[in-house]
Parts: sequence; structure tokens; C-alpha cells
Amino acid sequence: MAARRSFRLGITGGIGSGKSTFSAMLAERGAALVDADALSRSVTAAGGAAIAAVAAQFGPTFITSDGAMDRERMRQLAFEDAHARERLQAIVHPLVGAAIAQACRQAEQDGLRLIVLDIPLLTESGHWPARLDGVAVVDCPPAMQIERVRRRSGLQEEAVHAIMATQSPRPQRLAAADWVVFNGAGTTLADLRTKAHQIARSFGL
Repeated sequence: MAARRSFRLGITGGIGSGKSTFSAMLAERGAALVDADALSRSVTAAGGAAIAAVAAQFGPTFITSDGAMDRERMRQLAFEDAHARERLQAIVHPLVGAAIAQACRQAEQDGLRLIVLDIPLLTESGHWPARLDGVAVVDCPPAMQIERVRRRSGLQEEAVHAIMATQSPRPQRLAAADWVVFNGAGTTLADLRTKAHQIARSFGL
């Protein structure tokens, strides 16, 4: 018997928006969760599929003593050098794309109605809209993004601005949304969970 076609819902939002928290709340209701960031980390971890190519392209100083990609060193290089960022993406993105495709196939074989794809750079990539059935954007004001990231990661404000500059502007994200989930001032975790469960119920979860 052929696997049923699951609804593929992309979840995105700027750094610090709460998109990963929201995605996890949808998974609580029985959605399959495919986390692009987690898959990216796995291919650049020790023994990951990207390690040999990263070492060949950037040199051994970008590999830690335990055999993983030095994420902090690479992050700094990628922010300073757009060409280096493109070279890294050319290595990592195809591997992550293949892992996402496999996870989606497995979810459909398991008969799950909803596949939630947590994709930080969804609107930055030209290919995702055609591969998704809908997009939910978790949104909050930029000032709140900065505050949350500084509190969570200890980064300086300038560093957070640098990360935000590599992401789509807020209006571009909102223009891509089929659902907008506001997670700004006054929104509690309980409020966010209620919104997640409302969306999940629309898929029978």
C-alpha cells in the first residue's frame, strides 16, 4: 500500500522568535518534527558526513580535536566572508536536504498527518516554498529577538545584529506566511502552546 501524503508545514522565524519552541509544541500533538538545525549539527559533528569535505575546503584548523567542525570558528568566518559561507552551504545543504527528505519519507510511511519542518532560513532559500504545503511564521519585534538571544547565549548586541543581518527582513518572512504566530511581549508559553494546539487541531491532531 502506498504511503499517505502528509501535510508539510514549514515553521520559520528570526533568531530568538521562539520557532523551535513552537515546533516542539506541535510535535506534542503528534506531528512529526524535522529540525533542519539539528540535522545540520549532526552532519558537522564528529564522524558526520560533512567533516571530510569541511577539512578539505577550509583546512584542519576548522576541525576540533574530537573531530567535529569548529562551529564558533566557522561562524565567525561565515559572518566575515560571504564566499566562505557559500562554500560551507554547498557542502552542508545537500546533506541536510537528503536527511530531511528521508525523515519526511519515514513520517509518511508511518502514516503521520502533519510533518513540521523547523527551517531557520526558509524564506532565504528559493527552493523551499515549492516543497511545502504551508508556512507558519513565529514572529516578534526585533528588539525582543535581540533581548532573548543575549539572555540565552550571552552574545553582545552587535553579534546578534550580525546574525539577524544574514536572515530575511521581518516583512519578507511575514509575506511568506499562511499562519502568523505572534510571540512578542505579553505572550506566555501557555499562550504559545494554545496557538500550537489550535493549528494541530486543524489537522485532526
